[in-house]
Amino acid sequence: MIVYRIGRTKYAKDLSGEGARLNGGRWNHKLTPCLYASESRSLAVLEYTVNVNIEDIPRALSMTTLDIPDKDILQLTIADLPGNWRASPAPASTKDFGTEVLKKSQFAVIQIPSTVIPDEFNYLLNPLHRDSYQFLILDTQDFIYDVRIKTK
Repeated sequence: MIVYRIGRTKYAKDLSGEGARLNGGRWNHKLTPCLYASESRSLAVLEYTVNVNIEDIPRALSMTTLDIPDKDILQLTIADLPGNWRASPAPASTKDFGTEVLKKSQFAVIQIPSTVIPDEFNYLLNPLHRDSYQFLILDTQDFIYDVRIKTK
């Protein structure tokens, strides 16, 4: 299965989940590594957009295309998630939930509804899982962020 992620170019080939480990995210607490990816390039752009301030968008961004195993994916539905899963900023309940799933799941990949478009999916990749060696970078391309997305 092909998935996409946007990030700083210097980390485009990093599959360690170090950024999420250091900063946390909607689905993980700090100190829990995780890679966030999306089912399409456009969803990756939307997810990036809602999680960054315009002042913090670096000039050097990349779109990374990954191949991940398409079997043995834990597929979560909205009914599985905490009731306030779409709240902003991300509530502790989503961080607690995701951290537990990442730590205890037998799956290297977790499919989860997007908070931006709940009928589309993001993927949490667990770099500590024994099967994470199957995460393959297929391509990295420079990505020029169109700031019109964030301006009034």
